[in-house]
Amino acid sequence: MAMASMERMILGSIAFAIFWILAVFPAVPFMPIGRTAGSLLGANLIVIFRVLTPDEAYAAIDLPILGLLFGTMVVSIYLERTDMFKYLGKLLSWKSRGAKDLLCRICLVSAISSAFFTNDTSCVVLTEFVLKIARQQNLPPHPFLLALASSANIGSSATPIGNPQNLFIAILSKITFGRFLFGIFPAMFVGVIVNAVLLLCMYWNVLSVQKDVENAEVELVLDEEVVSHRFAPATMTHVNSLHSQDQFSGNEIMKDPNGVFDSSRNFNASTEAANDHGSLQMRDKNVSLTTVDESEDQNFTSCEEKQNFPEKWRRLSWKICVYLVTIGMLISLLMGLNMSWTAITAALALVVIDFKDARECLEKVSYSLLIFFCGMFITVDGFNRTGIPSAFWDFMEPYAKIDHAGGVAVLAVVILVLSNLASNVPTVLLLGVRVGASAGAISAASEKKAWLILAWVSTVAGNLSLLGSAANLIVCEQARRAQPSGYNLSFWTHLKFGVPSTIIVIAIGLTLIGD
Repeated sequence: MAMASMERMILGSIAFAIFWILAVFPAVPFMPIGRTAGSLLGANLIVIFRVLTPDEAYAAIDLPILGLLFGTMVVSIYLERTDMFKYLGKLLSWKSRGAKDLLCRICLVSAISSAFFTNDTSCVVLTEFVLKIARQQNLPPHPFLLALASSANIGSSATPIGNPQNLFIAILSKITFGRFLFGIFPAMFVGVIVNAVLLLCMYWNVLSVQKDVENAEVELVLDEEVVSHRFAPATMTHVNSLHSQDQFSGNEIMKDPNGVFDSSRNFNASTEAANDHGSLQMRDKNVSLTTVDESEDQNFTSCEEKQNFPEKWRRLSWKICVYLVTIGMLISLLMGLNMSWTAITAALALVVIDFKDARECLEKVSYSLLIFFCGMFITVDGFNRTGIPSAFWDFMEPYAKIDHAGGVAVLAVVILVLSNLASNVPTVLLLGVRVGASAGAISAASEKKAWLILAWVSTVAGNLSLLGSAANLIVCEQARRAQPSGYNLSFWTHLKFGVPSTIIVIAIGLTLIGD
């Protein structure tokens, strides 16, 4: 593409720069309007500066991608209502064998759930579970939060519905769901394992020390339980001895100090004995009344359970239907059906099955994210019209041919750097078509591999820093706001692990991506 006029190039670059600043730093002091408003501002400036006409701006919005995003959001909302993510959270702590076992489980569950329900959704619903389990077991939260965020990003690379940039790649490249999955799955599988091993190596001593503390606490709790168990029989024996003393004192003969029988004392003792006998009868009566009340409560509870049984059965049937619709959606995607309409159809099927006003569920859809993408489509398309991205790619293309290892490495570095500077989704929109066309000149298989490399590197690049991925920020914010005791995952804590993990995982994955 030829360079635009100097005026359009400067104005288009200014609009894109404003969009980029507000997208990466949504609370920037001089204009704290957020990502969504920043995206719309960038799009509006593109039209005002006449980089695009209004009709061209509307045409830049990719409706199939928005439809696919909307459909997957609705399906995720209904899955959350079925407590599926709650079950995943329970799976993390079920028969856990310690801190290292827990960390590996988090990596696996996070990767699998992110591949099919997006990395952002998995991080939203699993962060508090992970933090709670770490607190309960007296473990440092940061290794587990890093495991959740990094594995979510790696796992989401395997499918077109794992993250937004993969949606764009699948639709722009016309790669089917099945070919996409089988092309990246080996890299994703090995990447999750390597990421878990790096976490274990980096935090082995921390997890081991905390585990020793945990074992000591468990032993202390067990000792306390033994002590309380030992005291129970002694207490019961003490109570019984008091009863036996009372009984004996009621029957013994009262005498004065001189040994003479005292009738008044005997009468008083007899009266006290009678009173004790009456009090015992009253106790027995109270016990019998209490027993009757308990039996009535049990009968009421059983009747209530019988009345609630149809409701429980209806909810169980509804959950099964939701799971079946979701499985049907995944099968349809694997069969190569249109992805956006498949997701929308599954979402509408769940709305109908729910058989009530869908307003409550539809209000949970992140419309601000959909609007953000609309503005981003316009802004990025306008920046493309300036010719700057094409000039940059023309300079890099000779060194980024994927028919040799050096070219693959250069391409990966370019994608890695741009994904952390301009964010992964704009990088895919800026470079996607150019990377695919360059590889397509070599062969059709090379074109497919180039798209998959773009998907793999742009996704895993999000693990480099805390700002590299929305999933990272979600984990950080969810952990910070968690009640009763939040945790602040710092930028440097993430960076210390993120840099080596990202470079190693990307490098190993590049050798495993299929043609």
